[in-house]
Amino acid sequence: MSSSPAVEALIHERIERLAHASALIQRCHVVLEQPHRHQHKGRQFGVRLDIATPLGEVVVTRASEGVNLHQPLQTLVRDAFDAAARQLEERLDRRRAG
Repeated sequence: MSSSPAVEALIHERIERLAHASALIQRCHVVLEQPHRHQHKGRQFGVRLDIATPLGEVVVTRASEGVNLHQPLQTLVRDAFDAAARQLEERLDRRRAG
């Protein structure tokens, strides 16, 4: 799919915020996709985050489907990064406890 400056800025902002929250991030790969181009269903999007840390991979996927079929791409990006932040925090908590 073609790139949007607003979505790119949001992704860069969220990557920086995530990097400040967790110094363990070695790599963050973001994939945005528009899997189906059905005229009658509207624009469907998917977001996938692959984050590498010394504690292992964190993979998060979000897609517009069901009730949230017309969910904006920006909302999916925010939801994916929020889920990744929670997973990273859980891993750090387990590491501290263990």
